[in-house]
Amino acid sequence: MTRAAVIGAGPAGLMAADVLSAHGVAVTVYEAMPSPARKFLMAGKSGLNITKEEPFEPFMQAYGASMPVALRRALEGLGPAEVMAWAEALGQSLFTGSSGRVFPTVMKASPLLRAWLARLTAQGVVLERRARWEGWDGDALLIRRPGGVERVRADVTILAAGGASWPRLGADGAWAGWMGAADVAPFAPANMGFEVDWTPHMARHFGAPVKGCVLRAGALEARAEFVISARGVEGGGIYAVSQAVREGAPLVVDLVPDLELAVVAKRLAKRRKKDTVTAHLRKALRLDPVKIALLQEFGRPFEGDLAQKIKGLELRHAGPRPLAEAISTAGGLRFSALDDGLMLRGRNMVFAAGEMLDWEAPTGGYLITACLATGRYAALAACQRLASAAGAAGRG
Repeated sequence: MTRAAVIGAGPAGLMAADVLSAHGVAVTVYEAMPSPARKFLMAGKSGLNITKEEPFEPFMQAYGASMPVALRRALEGLGPAEVMAWAEALGQSLFTGSSGRVFPTVMKASPLLRAWLARLTAQGVVLERRARWEGWDGDALLIRRPGGVERVRADVTILAAGGASWPRLGADGAWAGWMGAADVAPFAPANMGFEVDWTPHMARHFGAPVKGCVLRAGALEARAEFVISARGVEGGGIYAVSQAVREGAPLVVDLVPDLELAVVAKRLAKRRKKDTVTAHLRKALRLDPVKIALLQEFGRPFEGDLAQKIKGLELRHAGPRPLAEAISTAGGLRFSALDDGLMLRGRNMVFAAGEMLDWEAPTGGYLITACLATGRYAALAACQRLASAAGAAGRG
């Protein structure tokens, strides 16, 4: 019987195991941690956003203009509609929020994961915990268990070892050391917050959301809230523009996106003499205390064009939070090191999928969808190669 080794029990690895086992392949999943899908479960603590229900082309734009061909093909095979159908087939009812984000009705990740693991077990998939991949010895995988290192041979290998963010959950990027140096793009944090050295007056606003604003950086724009924390700024709106900010674009917020600049200027011009600047901002523009605090932090002195600052306030920062705190990873295994089926060019029947690949997308369902899609795509490519090899052997 054909044997497959899947490295990593996150969404990409489990989807690869699902597809391979459904095609009659004997699958063993090797997971370094004591339990599977830890990052998946952590993501579900605040509500498991599995995908984004929107037209296909706008959905694809979230992955950038220079999307690799293999990633596009993977998403064409498993996009938002297919992810929703997959979750429903595992007994999970879903709902779509006002922003188009799709969640299980129960919001949690654990019921979906339990149902998925039960299906994999029924299909004969074996999950080995505390089994860490540590590279190769020739064409054999080196798997370290508590009792030592074992050489494992498989007809097919799917690498789904994750990126380098949240290493405490298992994805530490150590696998990069076992690849060719030219095959791995340097890791960088993605979907991360940014450090701000706040002045003392901001302390009372730590933990407060900033709502009803638009964030801009380079060509990226997001109408979404963000959060002021003791360490800086974070949250969905920040994550959506974080790639451009990481690459050097200024981080700018429009505090009143529903008002034109001329309207803001006109309202500011009608200040009553007895009103302080703070009172005037509150009355004229209905700015809440958090927005006023941001304006005081980054917009002083107020002399000059205050309306321009309100419509385009630059949030000065000291760079991104550390990679270990980022939601996801930029960089990783370059697509140039893979063929169109996500097989490593230097290793026959070894494929890669998930976040260890060099792609980047914002939160909002895009990350999980692409992990699932690339896991499926790599497994289908492996099955196709196995079938071709069996056909050739039969003809021989």
